[in-house]
Amino acid sequence: MSAPFDVAVIGAGVMGCSTALHLARAGMKTVLLDRGAICREASGVNAGTLTMQMTRAALVPYALRAHEMWMRMAEWCDGGHVQAVDCPGLSVAFTEHEIAMLEERAHFRRQAGAPIEIVSTARAREIEPGLSDKALLAGHCPIDGFTSAYLTGRAFRPALLNAGVELREDTAVRGIQPGFSIDTEAGELRATRVVLAGGVWLQDMAAWLGITLPIKVLINQLVVTERLPPVMRTVLGVASGLLSLKQYANGTVLIGGGWQGIGDRERGGLAVKPDSFLGNVRLAAHTIPALRDARVVRSWLGLEAETADALPAIGPIPGVPDAWIIGSVHSGYTSGPYMGKLLAQAICGQAPELPLFPIDRLLAKDQAA
Repeated sequence: MSAPFDVAVIGAGVMGCSTALHLARAGMKTVLLDRGAICREASGVNAGTLTMQMTRAALVPYALRAHEMWMRMAEWCDGGHVQAVDCPGLSVAFTEHEIAMLEERAHFRRQAGAPIEIVSTARAREIEPGLSDKALLAGHCPIDGFTSAYLTGRAFRPALLNAGVELREDTAVRGIQPGFSIDTEAGELRATRVVLAGGVWLQDMAAWLGITLPIKVLINQLVVTERLPPVMRTVLGVASGLLSLKQYANGTVLIGGGWQGIGDRERGGLAVKPDSFLGNVRLAAHTIPALRDARVVRSWLGLEAETADALPAIGPIPGVPDAWIIGSVHSGYTSGPYMGKLLAQAICGQAPELPLFPIDRLLAKDQAA
């Protein structure tokens, strides 16, 4: 465990994997560590939605580039794929309040480059015949889609190994010492640079370096139905609830987001909240009436992280040379591959194609200096 690495990436979700892959391909001796298997936390259990209509306006340019990466993942990931589906997306309003939200969000996202148009109910039902006639208005974006998120780690693994990344799965990190001596359950390793890519655990990881970085944790609930005949052909969202719906090739329908589950990031004990479960299922059936007769197979939870201003934490760590951070991106799975590519460019001394999101703005003045 004592061999020195050019860079140690701690956290093997989609952003950590993408960062490690691009660093290794740039010639850096890279080790990727995770307390479990790669992409088996948030990156492997999320709804796999690749939507512009749930992406914050400031992140739309990143999400558009990431969408393209997901769709041609086999080309840049040594044949790895996540069964990405390219299809239109609709964000639906059922109330006057939701109409106002829909129009405002579409305006700002359109300014950021997302080709979103507001369409009538009749037009929305031409795009998605299964949509409820109770919808009042919809936002339509031709650039949308989804993946089978549970395949994310399997897709990245061969590319990482072929690039020479040393994978240290099931290797929990306990702390980092100055000069980047990294204490793990399997022993110590050394690295010239370190990247913290721990998703909802970034708050704890930043503390290893003496940084106080508050992170808010969302507990998203997901539900999957039994296999059904075709009932929808788009990615659907509800304007106010951030609920997403999509049907996979095997016929199952995935209901993601919406009302939250319960639990504690530090203590664990995550659990499905019955009222939220019922609310999400009822809203899904209200949106696509054919789901009223569907049976639920199972429900589970996926964690999502946000910073205080809901913008990402991506860039150098102030006051700690050669330490970097990436994560807490709203709809982070959507933008993940591209965010990792940008951070790798910065670490290699290149100008990133698009700006990063340094964490100075999120820290107390004595830390940001």
